Amino acid sequence: MKEQIILIGAGGHCKSCIDVIEQQGRFEIAGIVDRENHPEVNAVLDYPILGTDKDLSELKKTYDYALVTVGQIKSPLSRIQLYNLLKDLKFSLPIVVSPIAYVSRHASIGEGTIVMHHALVNAGVTIGANCIINNKALVEHDAIIEEHCHIATAAIINGGVKVGAGTFFGSNAVCKEYSEIGENSVVACGVKITKNIP
Repeated sequence: MKEQIILIGAGGHCKSCIDVIEQQGRFEIAGIVDRENHPEVNAVLDYPILGTDKDLSELKKTYDYALVTVGQIKSPLSRIQLYNLLKDLKFSLPIVVSPIAYVSRHASIGEGTIVMHHALVNAGVTIGANCIINNKALVEHDAIIEEHCHIATAAIINGGVKVGAGTFFGSNAVCKEYSEIGENSVVACGVKITKNIP
């Protein structure tokens, strides 16, 4: 019997997470918790809305597993707040990896992180908690992705790069090997980074 999991956030990123979780096959999705009450929305991809953030302490009595499924483009604040709330309530935050992604057995991934379809995480990589490694992203050998980062679709993090906590690294952006990107940075889509970014 599969463990049940609830997803926190009911937007577009949630739909992508649902697809990965369904394909992974480890969990049964019990439903979605929205940030606020939207009476006009009662389901996401046929999974019911179970309540709002305010209901999480009550939902913890029934469910042990949760995943933050709020997206992150400019600011990581919402994802960080939700992650901390789930930790305070003693939810288990699993690592979710698409069956059509590749994660080296020599890589380390933190709790609550999702690795999405066709992403590639190579040997020696360290990824922190509560990250999104989005579809077709490449994280090369020995890179460090700190907690609460979003590595967007088809982004390339080359070998030995360090990405600071809370950073958004945009679609098709690429970073020169062994560069460092400071915390809470926003890297626009398609940008080429060839030097350290404070």
